[in-house]
Amino acid sequence: MSKLTIKPLADRVLIEPLAAETKTASGLYIPDSAKEKPQQGTVVAVGKGTKDEPITVKVGDVVLYGKFSGTELKLDGNDYLIMRENDIFAIV
Repeated sequence: MSKLTIKPLADRVLIEPLAAETKTASGLYIPDSAKEKPQQGTVVAVGKGTKDEPITVKVGDVVLYGKFSGTELKLDGNDYLIMRENDIFAIV
C-alpha cells in the first residue's frame, strides 16, 4: 500500500472496507448487483480526537460499522470510507 496523503481531522477515521462476499456458504456465487456493502474494515488513518473525547481506535484495527455510515472516497485507485469514530460499533 502506498503512503496515504490524507489525514482525518478531529474525531474522524479513515477505513478501508473489507471485500464483499462473492460466494454463499453453500457455494453459490453472488452477482455484483446482489452483493451487500461490507460492514467491516481496517482503520488506515485516524484524527487526533477532540478535547473531550480522545480517539480509541488505532491504525490497523479491524472494526465493525453501520451499513450506511460514512462517506465513500476513492484515493489512489482504492475505496475508503471516512466517518466519525462514534459511527464505529466495535473493534474485532
